[in-house]
Amino acid sequence: MQKLTERTDDLKQRITARGKWIRQYTERLTRFNKNRLYQGDQKRLHKSLDRSMVSEKDPVPNKADTVAFWRGLWSEPVNQRGPLDGSFSDSVCEYYAHGSRRHNAG
Repeated sequence: MQKLTERTDDLKQRITARGKWIRQYTERLTRFNKNRLYQGDQKRLHKSLDRSMVSEKDPVPNKADTVAFWRGLWSEPVNQRGPLDGSFSDSVCEYYAHGSRRHNAG
């Protein structure tokens, strides 16, 4: 029974090490390809970087939601306690953490 436990532990460590090696290899390969693309065609590199920054998980809020959000903030009374105190900074943080979904719910 002890040999079996030792063997499973050994295999888990090997799998973890191999996974780490694969991640490092992939990152290194990506860096190499981006560097090569930068040296050869900077315009294409910047286009590929722009595409990779746009994700479907984090869509840009539409204009109406953004305007409604800022109007709501400016119409609230201001309590001057400090630079990051109060509902203003909480609202801004929440807005950027959850995007425009916050306003669509209410």
